[in-house]
Amino acid sequence: MGTLYLVGTPIGNLEDLTLRAIRILGEVAFVMAEDTRSARTLLGHHGIAASLTSFHDFTSPAKLRHLVERIEQGEDAALISEAGMPGVSDPGYPLVREALAAGCEVTCVPGPSAVLTALVLSGLPAHAFHYVGFLPRRAGERRRTLARLALEADTLICFESPHRLVSALSDIAATFGEERPMAVARELTKRFEEVLRGTVGEMVARFQTVKPRGEFTLVLQGNSGVTVASND
Repeated sequence: MGTLYLVGTPIGNLEDLTLRAIRILGEVAFVMAEDTRSARTLLGHHGIAASLTSFHDFTSPAKLRHLVERIEQGEDAALISEAGMPGVSDPGYPLVREALAAGCEVTCVPGPSAVLTALVLSGLPAHAFHYVGFLPRRAGERRRTLARLALEADTLICFESPHRLVSALSDIAATFGEERPMAVARELTKRFEEVLRGTVGEMVARFQTVKPRGEFTLVLQGNSGVTVASND
């Protein structure tokens, strides 16, 4: 049996790749990447020559099985996402599940995480948190999700795209109340990194006048016993 390595990659700054990750990516028989173009940029930056193949949401079951069979037959392989830890809000889970079911060894080479980076920069409680992933795209489903989270005591973390940011923040304000403390992290570890801290209402007002650009991670303080805005 070979080994499947889950390798954390930079979330922005290409220098945020660990020494162990550089070694593993250079040693494995092949690297499975969510986006082979960005993978080539990363590997080239570190002088890593690797055999690349794609693995993403649209990878067929037949290819998935073929990749696992290669590991079963003794080839070591690495899985990387476009950014951050593979398996977190990306298509890595099916591969991990199939590799484990086949009896392959699966191990992790830890690396950067937008979730943890935003959390520690937010200035909000970090002793316990609830990672939500991406908020639902459809407004009705998003509001129902937020209503379920409104009484959550732990800090909440979610991702949001720039074109849905204002509507998501507006729904958060309507459900959590405009005074809930939060942080909006943008372009983490990149040249134009920005972390805005304030209330939900202040974030709504800002992005109604400033066009959102980049990738966003939202961090919301948990409910501390105050009444939420939802009518539920």
